[in-house]
Amino acid sequence: MKRPGLKKASKRVSCSKRYKIQKKVREHNRKLKKDAKKKGVGKKVKRDIGVPNKAPFKEDILREAEHRRLKLEEEKEGKKLAKQLQRAQKRKKENAASSDGDTKVKKARKELPSQEDLVKQMVQQSDPRNSKKHFCSELNKVIDASDVIIEVLDARDPLGCRCPQLEEAVLKRSGNKKLLFLLNKIDLVPKENVEKWLQCLQLEFPAVAFKASTQLQDKTVQEKKARFATLNGVVDQTKGVACYGSGCLLQLLGDFANGTGREGSVKVGLVGFPNVGKSSLINSLKGMRACNAGVQRGITRCFQDVHISKNVKMIDSPGVVAAQSNTKAAMALRSLQVEDKQETVLEAVRTLLKQCNKQQVMLQYNVPDFRNSLEFLSFFAKKRGFLQKGGVPNTELAASTFLSDWTGAKLSYHCKAPEKPNLPPYLSEDIVTEMQKGWDLDKLRKNNEETLRSVKFPNQASSIVLLSKGPTAGVLSDSDVVEDKPAQGSTEEEEEMEGSCANQEDDGVEEVSDADETDEPQIKTPVTKEPAKVRFQVPVPVNVLSSVQTDDAYDFNTDFK
Repeated sequence: MKRPGLKKASKRVSCSKRYKIQKKVREHNRKLKKDAKKKGVGKKVKRDIGVPNKAPFKEDILREAEHRRLKLEEEKEGKKLAKQLQRAQKRKKENAASSDGDTKVKKARKELPSQEDLVKQMVQQSDPRNSKKHFCSELNKVIDASDVIIEVLDARDPLGCRCPQLEEAVLKRSGNKKLLFLLNKIDLVPKENVEKWLQCLQLEFPAVAFKASTQLQDKTVQEKKARFATLNGVVDQTKGVACYGSGCLLQLLGDFANGTGREGSVKVGLVGFPNVGKSSLINSLKGMRACNAGVQRGITRCFQDVHISKNVKMIDSPGVVAAQSNTKAAMALRSLQVEDKQETVLEAVRTLLKQCNKQQVMLQYNVPDFRNSLEFLSFFAKKRGFLQKGGVPNTELAASTFLSDWTGAKLSYHCKAPEKPNLPPYLSEDIVTEMQKGWDLDKLRKNNEETLRSVKFPNQASSIVLLSKGPTAGVLSDSDVVEDKPAQGSTEEEEEMEGSCANQEDDGVEEVSDADETDEPQIKTPVTKEPAKVRFQVPVPVNVLSSVQTDDAYDFNTDFK
């Protein structure tokens, strides 16, 4: 009861009443605990001890558990997408009915876009400089504006980096344009292989051996390092900073400019496929970071000219757009289909492993013997520490790292040069003689020999032998460009054709066989209309487990009950 003169009533009660309330509360809580005990709600969940280390077939069991988890996630995602599509169709019908009856109805919710609509929106909203048509037009501008065209080739696969359509287009252009070959990344290839490729390429056009610097920074940072180096008398000659062949190339271009008697500087255009080192070449000659360069494909998007010296001006260009008619091995080696979302990283790794020697891959990455690409990625992920929750190997991250090693300037692999090289159909003896005029070839050979003496090459045994699939076809005309559409996955017939083509090579390369993968039925994934994440669409997980005989399998229920 509230007493007069007080703002609030007192909360004091008698002791009997307080004790009575506390007793009722205890009885209520006791009743709740009793009901929960009957239903089993309050029981603690027993912790899963996992698979013991001493148990046989531990890796197979973990792999089976991971496969089961992925399958459940795919089923869950498929059901979720089906519900979204069902709701979208329902909203679409409601909107159509409401628009017919009343035009002043409130705006309905946006319906769920399909996969094709998403692709179109992304193409429209994205920067137009990222389109393939823009790359083709910029490449043609570079060819038209240049006096000398340098086709930059990766020394690890020079034949695969050549584009016949590009070379033929340069020869047909007016203005008496010259074509040169530049063999970049020679420090990742054995010396004997570089010498053979230089001899082979010089039969067609002049070839320059080059090793670009990959750690150039801005001018201000370089000046600070230069002052520090002069004070201590230390010269940085590490592998990433050192550049070899720049003096040979500048002297060759300077002599050509003085011999022709041109007014002004000679315009030199750099062309080639992505990740061959065009921008790094300009940065090495300039001595500073003038162009953006990196492992990611498509950093250079437009025409960019850089003054190197008084009479030489370099023009950087986007990478050549590869045609869709190329083999999967040629596209996977440069991550072309992976960047265009037409192939998963797991499929690209599987294609690359088929072209390599199995023992050399094991020695290079220090992994044990493997039966297929998924098992190799599991070992590689454990070696690099790419583990997910529960110690499960992250094969997707391992595949991305493996591809970046092959496309970037890190991994050492090489292709054998042809013993009896033949001229391509668009070349003749007269054209070769005309292209070699105006160049001091004797001085070029001496400078190349001096460059090879100064570079530190890897051993023949530490380099992986790769089967080259020949020149890579490119697209130069805007009308021939085909917009990319995400692929639905490779069929069995295409895989069999790839295997037959790879078996026709007789270079003594032992391929990683996936023959066991055709024995089991394929895992069918739900068809979605949304850009799906990387999934195990190939039947690799099932095939790994199929090698374990069920009759001899260990029964863990006898020990862990």
